[in-house]
Amino acid sequence: MIYLDHAATTPVLPAALEAAWPFLTSDFGNPSSSHELGQRAASALEDARTRVARTLGARASEVVFTSGGSESNNTAITGIALANPRGRHIVSARTEHESVLESVAFLERVHGFEVSWLPVSRTGEIDLGDVQSALRDDTTLVTLMLANNEIGAIHPITEIASLGHAVGARVHTDAVQAAGWGGISLRELGVDALTLSGHKFGAPKGVGILLITNGVACEPLIHGGGQEHELRSGTENVAWAVAAATALELATSGATAPELAELLIGGIRREVPSAVLTGPEHSTATRHAGICSFIFPGVNGETLLLELETRGVLVSSGAACAAGLDEPSHVLLACGFTEDEARTAVRFSLGRGTTRDDILTSIAATAEAYQTVAQLGR
Repeated sequence: MIYLDHAATTPVLPAALEAAWPFLTSDFGNPSSSHELGQRAASALEDARTRVARTLGARASEVVFTSGGSESNNTAITGIALANPRGRHIVSARTEHESVLESVAFLERVHGFEVSWLPVSRTGEIDLGDVQSALRDDTTLVTLMLANNEIGAIHPITEIASLGHAVGARVHTDAVQAAGWGGISLRELGVDALTLSGHKFGAPKGVGILLITNGVACEPLIHGGGQEHELRSGTENVAWAVAAATALELATSGATAPELAELLIGGIRREVPSAVLTGPEHSTATRHAGICSFIFPGVNGETLLLELETRGVLVSSGAACAAGLDEPSHVLLACGFTEDEARTAVRFSLGRGTTRDDILTSIAATAEAYQTVAQLGR
């Protein structure tokens, strides 16, 4: 089996599970308890927080552990917007993850916020001039992802943060898909909030990270005992926090070389000349090094991926969060593709352990699968 769906989820790193195991067994205490077991858990939690902060160019006081990327995005967007009522205007783009789009829609529907949706190019890129034009004196929040989870387009977040701050707005970036593909630094990006999801970089499902710069007000979504700097109440998942810190430290050391994506792109274009690469042309500056999504005109993407599975290659037709929905990719529609074109899309996403042989085998399998599906459709 060749697994090329790392953008959906990654295998858990053995080192992350090993680090977490004591806090599922012998050191199972509640970190809020004052006895020895509780204090050992509390010490491990704070050590994990410090390690995450060091890896992400932040301070420990700026690290909040959550249940995943969606909760982190909801907390950052809704919490910052409601806690900073300088205005009720948000800037974002239709190519964002559903957890961002739905959070913004909630603020618009329930709290009367106005949203300016930035246009994106055919390749999913944003023009800084459009960002500048969209910003207003009453802009509360700018929320744009670092790397797109479907087509791999990378946004110039550092420059966007500077523009947003110039008008007094807060800036949030969903960096979930960027973890493990290069260093991420809160300070270097210059944003006020940043979100990650553990299962995208080798930690178990069910743990996320939210960075909120000190001094940025944020209204919590979960109320109770005031854990996680009073931003996320509830007994902390110490084991998964430790796993996330361990996996994050290891993530960049095992990232797949960009050359493998270039090999895949070139091979599919050669073997299936009608295939259209979505997103920017491959470049570490403008495109995620592990995401390669194609439009395959004339065939159904779901049918093609099922045919690939019979050949031992596991891929997806788009974002895993939207799997099972009979709807074309909202990202591809925002980029100007038609619904029929969007339904032909297949995403290949590389990860730790992907080899050159995996890529060569997948290219051949894709060519065979495409021919099979195309003939069935005639």
